[in-house]
Amino acid sequence: MAFADYYSGLQHVGIPSSSLEQSEAFWTKLGFKKTGDFPAGNVIFMQRENLVIETWSGDEVAGKPGAINHISMDTTDADAAFYAAKAEGFTLIDSEVQHLPFWDKGIKFFNLQGPDGVIVEFCEIVK
Repeated sequence: MAFADYYSGLQHVGIPSSSLEQSEAFWTKLGFKKTGDFPAGNVIFMQRENLVIETWSGDEVAGKPGAINHISMDTTDADAAFYAAKAEGFTLIDSEVQHLPFWDKGIKFFNLQGPDGVIVEFCEIVK
């Protein structure tokens, strides 16, 4: 399969924050609801309909205009997508699929570099 066959669309947008409390209040006021809270990573997920915002504290670019860290595409097989991206010559930021203990069974993900420094993450929420 081609790499483009391994993802279905936008999973979330990653935006760094200088204050999770202020970010949560802001997104809540805009009609979002908190769907994930991961204190170990200082990360929360806020969702309104099909748009999910991942925000976390401790990133040096927080508070600067345009400070979107990454966009994340939804994949059901991060391992296969990683090998397909590598085979198709994409510039991979990660040397292997990464893991984090988010959600019930964790996530698997990797990042690639697009033009102008854009970071695109491909993320699988493990079922």
